[in-house]
Amino acid sequence: MKSIIKNKHIFVAMERLAPKSLAYDWDNVGLQVGSYDAPVSKIMVTLDVLEDVVDEAIAKNVSLIIAHHPLLFKPVNQLHTETAQGRVLKKLLQHNISVYAAHTNLDIAEGGVNDVLCEKLGITNTKPLIVEGAEQLKKLVVYVPQTHQHQVRDAMGNAGAGYIGNYSHCTFQTLGEGTFKPLAGTDPYIGSQDKMEFVQEVRIETIVQDSLLQKVLAATKAVHPYEEVAYDIFPLKTEGQKYGLGRIGKLNNGMSLRELSMLIKERLDLPGTRVTGDLDSQVKKVAVLGGSGEKYIRAARNAGADTFITGDLTFHSAQDAWQMGLSLIDPGHYAEKVMKESILQYLEKEFSTTDIKLLASSTNTDPFQFI
Repeated sequence: MKSIIKNKHIFVAMERLAPKSLAYDWDNVGLQVGSYDAPVSKIMVTLDVLEDVVDEAIAKNVSLIIAHHPLLFKPVNQLHTETAQGRVLKKLLQHNISVYAAHTNLDIAEGGVNDVLCEKLGITNTKPLIVEGAEQLKKLVVYVPQTHQHQVRDAMGNAGAGYIGNYSHCTFQTLGEGTFKPLAGTDPYIGSQDKMEFVQEVRIETIVQDSLLQKVLAATKAVHPYEEVAYDIFPLKTEGQKYGLGRIGKLNNGMSLRELSMLIKERLDLPGTRVTGDLDSQVKKVAVLGGSGEKYIRAARNAGADTFITGDLTFHSAQDAWQMGLSLIDPGHYAEKVMKESILQYLEKEFSTTDIKLLASSTNTDPFQFI
């Protein structure tokens, strides 16, 4: 019999992709409406939680909505069911539909909104545009009998340990002798109770991102033969991969500003884009920031970008960028809808062995129309 999947299991998977710790302190991410223990049968992914989206969820018997833009940004002082927000909350509660939001944490996370935009547009060799911090690293040391060193080492690497630059499964091994005496109540893999054992063991050392430490430990214990696994964890001063908002990188194929604008329109399925700069100029280095990014115009220029792709640009900010020689492409805030496809693919992989049904909302939540 398959185990029942609850909201909390989905949330744990989402927070592996986009840890809540990455979100800005002004943001409101995580569970918005509903229960951690509610069972999940069907999940719908959306950019926004508007009333039409909730109506779609009701019609399609959805039990959990995963959104990029939070339904609740500020505390609710009144639940007035004649307002737009009040109607949405009433319908969600009446139909037992939970809502979970991954916002700025999904913007910042590796594999999140900005990485998906870069992938779709052929922007490679990327790094964060605005660095917010660096992944904390730990050294994990595990002691294992020689007979099981390969299984343990592979399990650690497959769970995400041992990544240094573009190399994976990096470890260091030393051979030694382990000793132990099984006491009453034990069921030792090697040896007998009350008898000292001497075993040829391998000390395996590797580097682990702090966010992956528990996952790596669980994978290690799952294949380790001992009843009690001996391991050490050491904090490191070495910084791991930097993380932050936006991305900056290079185009796979050189093209003009006009060609890049048309590519964005096509790849992101948009009715149009707004552009500043010489349309015939060649684009070489591109900054990307999904959503509203005009306050990072100078950061994009200082990072060496000749073109900045971001939404919600205003007249004077666009003029300032124009005068400093930075071309702008504004695909609109709705370009962040790319997160629907990427979240679906991620959850399909994470829950491939379950009966959970997954779908993307087909409701258009873009308030703007092109005439």
